[in-house]
Amino acid sequence: MKSIAYHEYGSPDVLHCEELATPVPGDDQVLIRVRAASLNALDLVLLKGKPLFLRLLLGITRPKASHLGRDVAGTVEAVGENVTQFKPGDEVFGTCIGKSLMDKADGSFAEFARTTASALAHKPPTITFEQAAALPIAGLTALQALRDRGGLAPDQSVLIHGAGGGVGSFAVQIAKAMGAFVTAVSSPANFELLRSLGADHLIDYTREEFIRTAFRYDVVLDCFTSQSPMACGRILKQKGRYVLLGGPTGNPLGALFRLLTSAFIAGIASRFTGRTLSIFMAHANTDDLNLLAQWTARGTIHPVIDRTYALQEVPEAFRYFERKQTRGKVVITVA
Repeated sequence: MKSIAYHEYGSPDVLHCEELATPVPGDDQVLIRVRAASLNALDLVLLKGKPLFLRLLLGITRPKASHLGRDVAGTVEAVGENVTQFKPGDEVFGTCIGKSLMDKADGSFAEFARTTASALAHKPPTITFEQAAALPIAGLTALQALRDRGGLAPDQSVLIHGAGGGVGSFAVQIAKAMGAFVTAVSSPANFELLRSLGADHLIDYTREEFIRTAFRYDVVLDCFTSQSPMACGRILKQKGRYVLLGGPTGNPLGALFRLLTSAFIAGIASRFTGRTLSIFMAHANTDDLNLLAQWTARGTIHPVIDRTYALQEVPEAFRYFERKQTRGKVVITVA
């Protein structure tokens, strides 16, 4: 089978296509004939091996895992002995992620990929493989951050910083589905799209800093840490919640130090104001994948796909993705 691989950290130029033997599923695994996959910020982090401290987990001088791609959609090719919920021929979607970043998980930028059955769900026949591949990590992150960590409730207000990206575009739609008033922070190029997704109010970050607004929010969902978490906390209502999703930009170590300092101060301040600050990472589970699939099939949410690339064009897809001008998701199609 063909698979996109990398054996050193660097730019998309280090990616190349390898010919590998088709893997065999373990007892609790499913082997998928990949039809589509999608890019996430995690893929770029793994490719570049940055921030550098992550190499303690990923591999100091070279990556322990050599295959990228975590979102997957396709057809079941084979199942392990303990798998009863899927059978060959089933159309599925989900994630190819191990228990930790250092796990040598199969990448979905390949013709075949293995993953655990608990990280998959059946794909509704009314949605495409490309739509299904755009859902898992971005959709799960938006859903779980708003519902579980943010505690968002009907008639509450939420500000979404970085609303035009993969997670942000899902967060706008999911927040509306939960009955919230949604303020989206993005560039004017995304305003028409965000209005169509249901945003109630728009803030142009190129002209004003959203932390200067006089409005106070129940939840602030930060997909892009350009502002101090403490500064973002000032636009929260009493007992409001700030949830950080995006990785640090610019100087990663400096931003991480600022984040940890803010978290410490916020922990003390929360005793008096009730406001909370948290860092969030999603986890894959079949129930939430099923919910995302149902919402997509009903038209409650719509995966925004910016561009699609063929498997052999994965390096070019990464070059586009790292420009940070993506609207929604970048999808890889596999013939």
